[in-house]
Parts: sequence; structure tokens; C-alpha cells
Amino acid sequence: MSLATTRRLRVAIIGAGYVAGHHLAALSRLDFIDIVGICDTDLGAARLLADRYGGVAAARLADLPEPPQVVHVLTPPASHAALALEAIAMGCHVLVEKPMADSVADCETMIDSARRKGVLLGVNHSDLFDPVLQQALDIVGAGRVGEVVSVDILRSSDYPAYAGGPLPGMVSQGSYPFRDLGVHGLYTLEAFLGPLEPLQVDYHASGNDPNLGFDHWQARTRGRTGVGRLSLSWTARPLENRLCIRGTNGGVEVDRFLQTCRVHRVFPGPKFIGIVANAMLHASADLVRIPWNVLRFATGRLRPSPGIQRGVEQFALAVLDHAEPPFGGADALRIARLLEPACVAPDRLRARELEGRLRRLEPVDALVTGAGGFLGRALVAALRARHQRVRVLVRRKVPAFVEDPGVQVVVGDLGDPRIVDHAVAGVTTVYHVGAAMRGSPRDFEAGTVWGTRNVIDACGRHGTRRLVHVSSMGVLDHASRSADEKVDESYRHEPLPALRGAYTRTKLQAEQMVVEAMRDGLPAVVLRPGQIFGPGAERVTPNGVVALAGRWIAVGDGACTLPLVYVDDVVDALLLAGEAPDATGAVINVVDPASVTQSDYLARCRQRFGKEQPTVRVPGFVFMGLAAGVELLGRVLRREVPLTRYRVRSLRPLANVDGSAARQRLGWQPRVGVRSGLDRTFGPGTVADAENSAIAATPRAD
Repeated sequence: MSLATTRRLRVAIIGAGYVAGHHLAALSRLDFIDIVGICDTDLGAARLLADRYGGVAAARLADLPEPPQVVHVLTPPASHAALALEAIAMGCHVLVEKPMADSVADCETMIDSARRKGVLLGVNHSDLFDPVLQQALDIVGAGRVGEVVSVDILRSSDYPAYAGGPLPGMVSQGSYPFRDLGVHGLYTLEAFLGPLEPLQVDYHASGNDPNLGFDHWQARTRGRTGVGRLSLSWTARPLENRLCIRGTNGGVEVDRFLQTCRVHRVFPGPKFIGIVANAMLHASADLVRIPWNVLRFATGRLRPSPGIQRGVEQFALAVLDHAEPPFGGADALRIARLLEPACVAPDRLRARELEGRLRRLEPVDALVTGAGGFLGRALVAALRARHQRVRVLVRRKVPAFVEDPGVQVVVGDLGDPRIVDHAVAGVTTVYHVGAAMRGSPRDFEAGTVWGTRNVIDACGRHGTRRLVHVSSMGVLDHASRSADEKVDESYRHEPLPALRGAYTRTKLQAEQMVVEAMRDGLPAVVLRPGQIFGPGAERVTPNGVVALAGRWIAVGDGACTLPLVYVDDVVDALLLAGEAPDATGAVINVVDPASVTQSDYLARCRQRFGKEQPTVRVPGFVFMGLAAGVELLGRVLRREVPLTRYRVRSLRPLANVDGSAARQRLGWQPRVGVRSGLDRTFGPGTVADAENSAIAATPRAD
């Protein structure tokens, strides 16, 4: 480290994703490193990291004002080779996250280029720097378990949701999961077993994540002394990352999530006594070491992803000392030669599946996005009852649609521009019902924002006669509304959508995009239904009620009225919006004029489900106090929280909704209505309920 005072290294990062934070955290602790740039096509993400760690944010390496001496390539694997070769051509030393490249040929080209340029090329085989895995390697190397007979790696994982746009490798490449985590498993098996024989690989798709081609992988190989097995899953829960080494004189079990390393010894005496002794010793030790590791993590003494950070530090020292990197191109090439044959078939199958989704389709009367959902299914049924030819865009196949010869099924994600364009082509009327209803911010970004952008673009490109976009009353201001305010189409939007959550924020963005497109000439209509209810949605919480731990928490006194509309009546409004001459260019609220209180609605739910659906009523001030506590916890942990005081204020249902635009521009009025809809949904009410409903169902003057 004494050389640090006489020589410094200028480092640039390419890729501003999750891994970049760990690389930058490690580099920032080294006193001989100057971070000169963070490059990413997402300049916003690059700037966030540059603001924290220093350097210039840029889209490309060539855009940096100061040339780096070392470049870290942290982008998706398909781009590793091209970016590394660009950096090598500039005379930079390069550290690449695993896998070094997607093919043997690319690995060989990178190795040859680095040799000719006289620069170091390293790959971050980070698991081998994990403290507990190094501990296991030391135990095995010291002969404490005898000769290794087998090594088993069990790993479950998940991926950030697809956020929309051209399909990334995670979605388009069948072998992506195995290339991603299989690399870690193979070089770990190699470290314990020596050189590995060709793999026997099995893979399949559970269908739980339609954007992941194959989410279960099993691999088997042989090393110098024993058998290596690798089991990877993106569906198995709870998440685990374990390693089991069995030897002729003992075993080692590593839990990388808990950072524990357990040695199973062979005790003299009866076998059962030895089994019990091992279990009791480890249980006693875990009572101390697991809380200790949690404390170390909470205080920063145990860093997150310690292997990644240690690998970064070791490569930087190798460059500084003109030494060989801990893991170089040759190490990556050995793993690539194992991986490549196993990846050919799943890549081919996934490519064939994705291309098959783009088969030629005959023109149809209507496209329904979100057709697998509650409203979408009802709309498809109504269109088919009119003998219209219908196309549906769904994330996974729906048996009822597949069996109907009058329905064309297109499988794909709303966030994918290519599949949406394919679905819209040759369609007269597009009913855009689809949107994300749950999940991470990336799910909402893909399903709602990207999905709407893709639909708008495709409708414009193909000259669609009319787009009917389903928005939500949730885009309106709930928190500051006074009780006597009338809510019509000019009523103000939510002023703080980010505080309301991803659903409101993205639905508002989507509505504004459609309105802007209508101003530019797109023939479209925006419908904002109230709370849609009906058979199949009985378990959906009404406005002002939160589902928590299997219970419904009703906030407030229950006297507030709900902006209800029965599902069949919403379908009627959609069909009218697709045809009414006066509807084009309009934003229209669709809410039943009948008035039903939250308490009345919950009473009908209790009538149907009884104790199956426990409901607790909490005064508003109590829930506000709870929200304040959750907000405080979020500030301490520096994390977003699901409950805030603003969201509690926004739980108040909208009332006094003006339905005149729906009547005048669509000619719509409820055909079923709230009273009959409640009977159809929850069963006939009691005599008292019927009397109360008859009073409540009296239309208000608009």
C-alpha cells in the first residue's frame, strides 16, 4: 500500500445499476483511486452515483473529459465484450463482472486484445472472496473433512421486474438465468473439486414469471475427486444461498445469506449420537453467531455483498502493483467453455417462442389489452356476444380465450413495443384496459407507462379508428377535497402523485399521455370508472379500506359514500365509447349515480363471507398515528414505506361525482345499477338492507 502515495489510478465505471454501488463503495475506500466517470445510457442513474461518489456522468466512455486508466464493465452480459474491447483499445486495464462474455469466441478475443495491448483483464468471480466461502475453502484445504465426495450448491433468486422498452437479455435469452448465476456455481464447484467435466443440464419453466424463459435449472458435473451439483430456482421460496460439501471425514455447510459456516464432524461412538451432537453444537452456536452477524451488518462492520467489494479491491491492488489479477481471462474462459454448450438449446427455444408470438394475424374488430383481468374478461365476453372478432393481449395464455375460435390470442408484455405493435396492427378499435395493479415500481413503469406509450404509438402508426383508454378516479385529488365539492371531468388532478404511490403516479402519467395524443389528433376517449365491483371481485377492498394481515381495516366512521359502478355497466360505457361520435377527444367519468355508504357495502360483504373476511374499523386519527410511526421508521432506515399520513388522507373516497358527461357524450346510464349489482355480487340483501338500498339508490341531482 506504500505505492499509493506515489501513484494514483483513474477509474471509470460503465453501468449504473445495482452492482455499480458495490464497486464504487469499495473503490471509494482505497486512497489511491480517483473515480473520473460513471457511464450509462440512463444519464439520470449515472448522475445519482456521480453525485455520491464523484466523477462525471456520461452516456459513453468516449464522452469522459479525462481518460481513465482502469474501466469496470458492469452492464448486462451481452454488452460485456464490445465495451471491454473499447476500453482495452484505449489502453485501459479492465475488470468485467461475471460472466466475462456470452461466448467462448468473445472471451478469446478479449484475452488476445488485452495481451497485445499489455493491459490487465480481470473477471470478478466474487463468490470466492465471500468470507464464509473462503472459510470453507480453508477448512477443506486443511483436510479437515477428508477427501471431498460431493459439493451441492442450492440457490434461489429473483430479478428486478422488466421495466418496459426493447426486451433485455433477461427476457429474450433463454439461458440468461444460468449464464448469470450458473457462472458463480461453476467456478465455486471448480474451486472445491478441481477441473470440471462437461455439464449435464436440465431446465424448465414454471410459468410463474412469463418474462423469464426458464426459471428452474439443474446442472451436474464431475471434478477431480467428486460430484458437483448445482440447483438454481427463481420460483422456490424462501430465498436461499447454501453450499454443502461432503467429505470422507466430515462436511461443511455454508449459508451465505446468514454468513455462517458449519463444520459437521465425525464423532466416535454410535452414529446417532454424532448426528445429535452436531445438531446441538450448531444450534447453540447459531444462537450467538446469527444475531452477531445481524449486528455486524446493521453497524456496517459486515458489508453487503462482501465478495463483490473484496474482488474490486484486489483487482485495483493488482493494477497498482503490476501483478496478475486474482481471476483473469483464462479463468473466465474455462467457465465459458462449460457454459456455452449448455446454453445453445434454451436460447434457441426461447428465440423460437418469442418469434412465434409474432405470427401473421387476420384483421379483427377489437383489441383488448389486460384481457385476463376482471374488467378485461367481461369486455371480451360482451364483444363476443356481439359477434365481434376480438384479439387479446395477455401476459400468459387464458384457456377460455384459447378455446374460442373468435378470439386471437397474442402473448406478451405491454411494456414491449414490438409485441404491442403486432397486437394493434389490423385492429379497428383498441380498448386499452391493461395496467399494472401490483408489484414494484418497475412493474408499474412497464405495465402502465410503457404500455400506454406503446399503445398510443402503435395506434398512430396503424391508423386505428378509435382508442378507448381506461384511466381511474384515482388520478384525482383525494386528500384535499372538501365534502361538498362536485367532482366532474375538470376536477383537479392529484397534486402529489409520488406521495400517493406507484399506481396513482403511473395512471396519471398514462392519462396525460393519452390526452396529449388526443390534442395531436389521435382519435381516442379516456374513461375514468369509479370503483368497479361485481362477481369475481367480491374480495377487493372498497375505497377507504386497507387489507392488512388477512384483515380489512376500515378507516373512519363508515358514513362516506363510495363511487361505485357495476362491472357490466362499465362494459356498456366502454362499448359506447368505442362508437359514440361525440366521445372522441373526451375524458369521461363513469360512476353510478346511486349512493352507497362504506358501512352498507361492508355489511353486504359480511352477509356473504361472515367470519371468513374479518373487518376491523379504526378511527382515522389512530391510523394517522400509525402512519406517522411508519414514516419515522422509513426515515431511520432510509427506505420508502407503504403507509404515510398523506396516503391515509387520500383514502377518503370521492363523492358528488357528476355523471352528466357520460349521459350526454355517451348516452350512458346504468343498465344494472348498484342495487341489483350488489345482489348479483353478494346475494339478495335482508329486508332492512333492501329498504336502505332503495333510499340510497335514489339518483342525486347533478
